[in-house]
Amino acid sequence: MDENAQKLQLYLTHRTALVDYATPITGCRAQAEEVVQEAWLRFSHASHEPLNQPQAYLYRIVRNLALDQLRQTSKAPGTDDPQAAIVNLVASTPSPEQQVCQQDELRLIAEALEQLPMRTRIAFEMHRLGGHTLQQIAAHLEISVGLAHQLVHSALAHCSACLDDEPE
Repeated sequence: MDENAQKLQLYLTHRTALVDYATPITGCRAQAEEVVQEAWLRFSHASHEPLNQPQAYLYRIVRNLALDQLRQTSKAPGTDDPQAAIVNLVASTPSPEQQVCQQDELRLIAEALEQLPMRTRIAFEMHRLGGHTLQQIAAHLEISVGLAHQLVHSALAHCSACLDDEPE
């Protein structure tokens, strides 16, 4: 595989993670997408010398471009301290405590979904996890759109109740 194909494969493999990495820096997912696209252009046209750590190099380009984007945004009227904006960035990864809480909530939701009737669970998973529209769910399950909405709402209410009933 030639170097350009390897660069493209590396970029495609890590594109979503790169956008996720740039989003907290830029403060906007759309701007992060632009940063990652610009990073790809720079990465793909980088020197023809082989890179020791191409993935780290790509992440560095994204980070630098995201920080440049942040500085440009900070220079807009109404902002006066770009360093304060950088300091106030939210960490892109949750703390260990938050991770444990989120894992526990996911476990509770998985248990709640197992308690649902099959059709209700399918409707919920298609809508909330698969991003399908109510019309698509209705067509798949051969039900009305209103019933599809009712099933998704019912599953959501059930999951919410299970989370609320969690012992503290």
